[in-house]
Amino acid sequence: MSIIKLNAIDSTNDFLKELSKNQSLENFTTVVAKSQTRGRGQMGTQWQSEYGNNLIMSVLVKGLELDVEAIFVINCMVSVSIIEALKQFEVPNLSIKWPNDIMSDTKKIAGILIENSIRPDSTFSSVVGIGLNVNQKQFVGLPNASSMVLQAEKEFDLDDVLDKVLFQLNIYYDFVTNGKVNELWDLYHHYLFKKEVPVVFEDSEEKRFMGIINKVNRQGKLEVLLENDSIQSYTIKEIKMMY
Repeated sequence: MSIIKLNAIDSTNDFLKELSKNQSLENFTTVVAKSQTRGRGQMGTQWQSEYGNNLIMSVLVKGLELDVEAIFVINCMVSVSIIEALKQFEVPNLSIKWPNDIMSDTKKIAGILIENSIRPDSTFSSVVGIGLNVNQKQFVGLPNASSMVLQAEKEFDLDDVLDKVLFQLNIYYDFVTNGKVNELWDLYHHYLFKKEVPVVFEDSEEKRFMGIINKVNRQGKLEVLLENDSIQSYTIKEIKMMY
């Protein structure tokens, strides 16, 4: 695979998307930057990162033949890949906070932004942006943020982390292409943060309520068991977890 390393860029996702428009790129072409000035997270949030201390990357994933309603499996593929990579570095108590934040204990150590487009041959092309806090030790104004170094109490080589993340991405890409989607979903739910325990949620009108995470359905909606024993499905725009 091709790896493009940059010192600074506005957004690795935007860079890779523009590059793919102008030339044919091989699957898993990866852009890595020491710093980005306009990193984005879910729902347009800003991703903060110290220069040279974290893994800021975007990966082109293409060739997957998926029904539009089943596209959330890409989130499963990426989230599980990062978890399995970080397990090799003995980062403790890893989990996936729906839809695809990577947690260690109750702290967020990685965010994922996936931008999908469908091609004329009905295959998907995805630009997978990953911001992984590796050796950063201070997070001003971000009480829920942490890093590999803080959680595991040792520093890491960024290239080593990159290699293991890409290796796992290849493994779970093969799960999708070789009919092992159910196994991938099982892994995603195995690592799902706060599954089957009472959690406080806040809806789009800022009303808070208690619920128990049941599962994430194949469309990527979070299914929550409410206090009246009904199960309600939510999109990322409709609900957030208070933790």
